[in-house]
Amino acid sequence: MFMKNNKNEKAIIKNSVKAVFLLVLACVTIIIGIGIGSVFISPMNIIQILKSFLFSTKLPEGIDHIYYGVVTGIRLPRVLMAFLTGAALSVSGTVMQSVLKNPLASSYGLGVSSGAGLGATIVMITGITSSWFGALFLPVVGTVFGLGAVMIAVGFAARMDRLQSNNTIILSGMVISLFLNAIMNMLATAYSEYTNKILLWQLGTFSGKEWNSIGILAVVTVICLVIFQKHSKELDIMTFGEEQALIMGVDLKKEKNLLILITSFLTGTAVSFVGIIGFVDLIAPHVVRRFFGSSHKWVLPMSALFGGAFMVVCDLAGRTIASPSEIPVGSITALLGTPFFLYIYFLSRRKG
Repeated sequence: MFMKNNKNEKAIIKNSVKAVFLLVLACVTIIIGIGIGSVFISPMNIIQILKSFLFSTKLPEGIDHIYYGVVTGIRLPRVLMAFLTGAALSVSGTVMQSVLKNPLASSYGLGVSSGAGLGATIVMITGITSSWFGALFLPVVGTVFGLGAVMIAVGFAARMDRLQSNNTIILSGMVISLFLNAIMNMLATAYSEYTNKILLWQLGTFSGKEWNSIGILAVVTVICLVIFQKHSKELDIMTFGEEQALIMGVDLKKEKNLLILITSFLTGTAVSFVGIIGFVDLIAPHVVRRFFGSSHKWVLPMSALFGGAFMVVCDLAGRTIASPSEIPVGSITALLGTPFFLYIYFLSRRKG
């Protein structure tokens, strides 16, 4: 018993050290993301500008006011939105892989991105606006459509399979996703004047994001992460499979539906603000599990940190590699994620 407790304490200490390192790495990544661009701003200047911005203090002499505008008005909102999006998608991927016990599972496969994309396409084409929501109208519609798509997929799975097995849910999600993508492509073709705008949204962008959007995504991400943390024990059990979860007294159907709904809401919110960005929710959970083990008390928050930092790096690459042109961040994540997807797929086949 003493030996077991001693091993647990050592594991906690090791993970704590790794967590601190990852936190520092995430902060450094954010500073680098803010500093690099058409005009380089040194880390010390960034820290001074952020201090002045956060605490409403006087900007130190020697720092150009143009730098202040670039940091607080352009780069900081962009980097924070990239970090929050990466965190949200990574946490979603972590939960979905455990709930569906599939290393390649994601909210996208259940139709969230397709639903959100269809909602955004309809708003773009029709030009519908709302005085109540203002600029947030498109994200709200996208989130609602994304949730609606998942609910249809889960409802369809329940009709086909009373126990709602993982394979049935995944299959239903794929069918709904393909159907909604077909409608979205038909609309984009029929209204060719909006094709470029729809395509840009589908590839994802963090450009021109406002502070209210960042605040909403931050609140949603934190709340969902706290909820998932409270269900971390159930997630640990569900990782071992449906039969094991039932034996250990988990109300599998209720727990699965709840977690899928919350995960879809989190993904739908992120996608609706920035567009469709894939593979981050696949890469981050696997990398984090490799270093922190399988306990969701560690994997969930560390996936958020790693996924956020990873997204900032991908966005930085997208806006600097072909400067002054910009490569959509979704293209960058796809280039990195496709070989990773194949690696995980063949690794799981070998283990199976």
